[in-house]
Amino acid sequence: MMSCLQSWPEPVVRVQSLAESGISSIPKRYIKPPSQRPSSSSHNYNNLNSADDDDISIPVIDLQDLFGTDESLREAALACLSNACSEWGFFQVVNHGVSHQLMNQVREMWRGFFELPLEVKQEYSNSPTTYEGYGSRLGVDKGAILDWSDYYFLNFMPPELRSPEKWPSLPPSCRNLIEEYGNEAIRLCGRLIKILSITLGLGEDYLQNAFGGDNIGACLRVNFYPKCPQPDLTLGLSPHSDPGGMTVLLPDENVAGLQVRRGDSWITVKPIPNSFIVNIGDQIKVLSNAIYKSVEHRVIVNSNKDRVSLAFFYNPKSDLLIEPANKLVTKARPALFPAMTFDEYRLYIRTKGICGNEQV
Repeated sequence: MMSCLQSWPEPVVRVQSLAESGISSIPKRYIKPPSQRPSSSSHNYNNLNSADDDDISIPVIDLQDLFGTDESLREAALACLSNACSEWGFFQVVNHGVSHQLMNQVREMWRGFFELPLEVKQEYSNSPTTYEGYGSRLGVDKGAILDWSDYYFLNFMPPELRSPEKWPSLPPSCRNLIEEYGNEAIRLCGRLIKILSITLGLGEDYLQNAFGGDNIGACLRVNFYPKCPQPDLTLGLSPHSDPGGMTVLLPDENVAGLQVRRGDSWITVKPIPNSFIVNIGDQIKVLSNAIYKSVEHRVIVNSNKDRVSLAFFYNPKSDLLIEPANKLVTKARPALFPAMTFDEYRLYIRTKGICGNEQV
């Protein structure tokens, strides 16, 4: 089956190059069907400084409350986190312990990469075999309608899966910052997954052990969303739930774009300065027997500004069977998912591309 993933079915076009060419209309293959286009009924923040305080937004979790000594604050934060995971599948974390300077540095470093000449970036072009490197599409279906974005994908854990030649050498600070940022993201995810395990009533080490203990998988996807002359016709990233365990997103603080499905509406997330946006992935949805939700989300684009965001994926060891926790399976709530390894699940998505929440 892997033979179908060796190369892209058509020549790869860089969306950034299209955007910078001065076109006034986007190519047909980026135009979404009418039912999939950004809706005027979405709750949008077009200007991050002018949003109403009463607008709907995802929950905010203060990690100082979760890990502090005040028991009443901790209990309230645990309840808020549990509700966020079961009702939203998304939350923002503040006071998370990651250096704000590092967050800004790594975001600007990647912005600098995407500003490099095309011929330099092309040296890191990826293939669907591993996706590592500089890319512009997901899935290998010929003739697919594409998203208005480029990206850079890297394996981070386990270390033996890293491809040093795929770690950019420019800007000069790139490789050291990737290493430092990845280690901080791993530490943050390790803290969060223990709390999620506690809120499910499984004991703090259950989810981490189900992921493989110290032998987890982790990867980084840097998203670049160029400005678009017709943002109402396309998306930066089509609706999907994340296939892995948990995602920690470092957003662009100046330009909104991430939208979370809430019932029949799309809610545009307004990032809090120096925060991370966290969402539950399909693997935790399976382990929790759907008590915690992996929720569809998408990315809109705009005609005025480029956007950069960093998605860090914290995943199970790829060859471990993932299935609902026995403690969460009852006669009233039988196991909702069959056992499957993350490798099997990921291969399906690499072949078909992202497809809303149907994949899980």
